[in-house]
Amino acid sequence: MSQSPHTWRFFRAGGFDQVRLESGADLLALDQLDQKLWTALACPTTGLEFDKQTLALIDTDKDGRVRAPELIAAVRWAAALLKSADSLVKGGDTLPLAAIQDATPEGKTVLASARTILTSLGKSGADSISLADTVDTARIFAQTAFNGDGVIVAESAEDDATRAVVADIIATQGADTDRSGKPGVNQARVDKFFAEATAFEAWSVQSETNAAAILSAGAGTAAASAAIKAVRTKIDDFFGRCRLAAFDGRALAALNREEKEYLALAAKDLSITAAEVAGFPLAQVAPGRALSLDAGVNPAWAGAIAAFRAAAVTPLIGDRAELTEADWAAIQAKIAPYDAWAGAKAGASVEKLGLERIRAILAGTSKATITALIARDKALEGEVAAVAVVDKLIRYHRDLGKLCRNFVNFSEFYGKPHKGIFQAGTLYLDQRSCELCLDVTDAGRHAGMAGLAGTYLTYLDCVRRGTGEKRSIVAAFTDGDSDNLMVGRNGLFYDRQGVDYDATITKIIDNPISIRQAFWSPYKKLVRMIEEQVAKRAAAADADASAQLAAAADTAANIDKTKPADPKKPEPSKIDVGTVAALGVAVGAIGTAFATIFAKLAGLIEQPFWKVTVVLIGLGLLISGPSMLIAWLKLRKRNLGPILDANGWAVNAKAKVNVPFGTSLTGVAKLPEGAVSSAVADTFAEPPVTWPKWVLTAWVIAFVYSLAAQYELAPVLSGEAKVVIPLFDKSYQEAKKKKLAEEAAKKAAEAAPATPPAPAAPAAAPAK
Repeated sequence: MSQSPHTWRFFRAGGFDQVRLESGADLLALDQLDQKLWTALACPTTGLEFDKQTLALIDTDKDGRVRAPELIAAVRWAAALLKSADSLVKGGDTLPLAAIQDATPEGKTVLASARTILTSLGKSGADSISLADTVDTARIFAQTAFNGDGVIVAESAEDDATRAVVADIIATQGADTDRSGKPGVNQARVDKFFAEATAFEAWSVQSETNAAAILSAGAGTAAASAAIKAVRTKIDDFFGRCRLAAFDGRALAALNREEKEYLALAAKDLSITAAEVAGFPLAQVAPGRALSLDAGVNPAWAGAIAAFRAAAVTPLIGDRAELTEADWAAIQAKIAPYDAWAGAKAGASVEKLGLERIRAILAGTSKATITALIARDKALEGEVAAVAVVDKLIRYHRDLGKLCRNFVNFSEFYGKPHKGIFQAGTLYLDQRSCELCLDVTDAGRHAGMAGLAGTYLTYLDCVRRGTGEKRSIVAAFTDGDSDNLMVGRNGLFYDRQGVDYDATITKIIDNPISIRQAFWSPYKKLVRMIEEQVAKRAAAADADASAQLAAAADTAANIDKTKPADPKKPEPSKIDVGTVAALGVAVGAIGTAFATIFAKLAGLIEQPFWKVTVVLIGLGLLISGPSMLIAWLKLRKRNLGPILDANGWAVNAKAKVNVPFGTSLTGVAKLPEGAVSSAVADTFAEPPVTWPKWVLTAWVIAFVYSLAAQYELAPVLSGEAKVVIPLFDKSYQEAKKKKLAEEAAKKAAEAAPATPPAPAAPAAAPAK
């Protein structure tokens, strides 16, 4: 039977549609939801305000990321152990026992384990279990002798002899930590201990059955072997040199070291343990010479030779004053069986217990007893292992719904009063509070991707001076302006637990914060440029004046007063014709530009005042328009995705941070509602500047009057000295039309060409 499709409900936030997760059915159907509609497809397991252990449990492949399939699997696993998946949506720090599914074998085991935990904690009557009850397994099993981990402690044994053997095993083989937190042993350590004990006992028997050959010096054989090993190399070297001297006497001087080597040593402060002396032959070399054991021995080896004589020579071949090469061979032959036996020592880890104790342990039944105790403990493994399952279920019950609301959708980020799990805390700086703060590990690498978000970002190093604890964050400024934001500014950062850090800006990614800031940006840049140029010119002039003053002072100090001053004046420098021409062209161009500007202004002045105002407003918009347009475009594209992707997320949507929502993420300082400002004047306040208000008021009045006059809406004074409104006065309108007609006729007459007067008629002839 095919699964019926789930009916989804969506809400719109951040400029895109997000799925609603309102019931357990919604969570269980996540595998049916097209992943193109998921807000995120993966998130990191670190750097989030979320339980790290829960994320580690969901991250089944342990790659440091939680992916969509892993989240779906976690939801299905938890829902299978609960009677209703709706409880995953609600969450909560405690899990009611009645909510655990008891109709399946897995659910029954988990329920039984939960009750066992509560009983061990003295809460047998409790009807719910919390994470605090399962997080400390040592406390749960502190009073239990058997807890299913295959490790038994000394207290698990019922008799003193077995407890002593457990202590011996721990002393020689090390310990395993029991779930109760105490040191104990597992089966592997027990088996190794008894194998070592058996091998050591068998090795010891060899010296007892063949004592004459192996223990040639009796109880002192070990000491004799050690003394021989200490001098073996030097004695072999001595007899080897003697044989070489017997072969060719010419080598004798070289074999005893040359005189110049002794001269080099004589120039130093010597001690008998000096390395230079220790490297010389054991005694003077000569063909067939025996080694003297009491005189003529290299001072650096005198002590070792004395110990060798007492511990090895005397017990093995009898006391002698000198040692021949044959004697040396006999001593080595006598000690060889012991060296071979000692070299094959087995069970060295248990040797410190002593052969008698080892044989007592091997003769008893402690191995079988301890093995049985371990098997008894292992029998509880299934039941006790469910404790981890209970802990996992409680974590999922508490956290899965929250994770889905920060993964499948971003309802907690776009909703209030919750915060997204990626929000690290709140930054207070420049009379603003920034809520969109994220932890970062590498600011440079993060900025490479986050710069595409179109958001004004500041990277800050945070430190707690008292503890030295450090962290790095990135904070988004989404309201206000950036005038006072610069590298080096300090603020205060509070993490989600309220712990405060000193924060310092180390890097800035500049983007528009608001359209208001974009409007004033060109003018602020112009003012800054003028200030910088003025400062540069002033500095240059000051430096030039200082240089001239220094030169004048230097000249005055070096004048020879006895020598008459040179009456000649310096010749004036000649002016280059090309320079004059260039200056003329420049002055002409500047004059033309100013003339054009003044002409335009003069033409503008002739216009009605309201037209002048409109032109100036248009000019302001023309200047600020491009920056406002760019800011508007960027603010529309401001996106959370690149900021999260730079932290290891895989954001699957254009999670926009528009202007209204951005304003909610950055709080600007303002007086609280109902606050009363002090009536006492600021003693050091600058005098108030009122002229801009009067100028603006006068400008508005002039603009309104000019506009009204243009359209003849301004009041006029009639001949009868009464105020009339021309728009509504009929007689005035007729008079105006007549006047306009007369003015038009007059202009037409003035424009027409003048016609010559007609010739006068000839005078009539007088009558006759």
